[in-house]
Amino acid sequence: QVHLMESGGGLVQPGGSLTLSCAASGIRVASTAMVWYRRAPGKQRELVASITSGTNTYYYDAVEGRFTISRDNAKNTLYLQMNNLRPENTAVYYCNQFPSGAWGKGTQVTVSS
Repeated sequence: QVHLMESGGGLVQPGGSLTLSCAASGIRVASTAMVWYRRAPGKQRELVASITSGTNTYYYDAVEGRFTISRDNAKNTLYLQMNNLRPENTAVYYCNQFPSGAWGKGTQVTVSS
């Protein structure tokens, strides 16, 4: 059974940084395409970043250059380093495998002064 647990969210001022973690069980992040999504208030869920089972990465245009997706195979954990955060990055962030499987509860990121 796949279980994903996101953590690392919080309240941060504009321009600040956060690192989100996604601890996985039931799958090996090293050999699975993984994705970070987010859902902002009143909006649909959108893809933020993805990483293949190799090293290829993809970023939503609005976050490219500020966000970095990575994984620690030994810890079976996916990460999203977020720098220079903006108020429009406020959302609940979720990780998932691709194609999507079971969803975790997400982690809330709030960017506000």
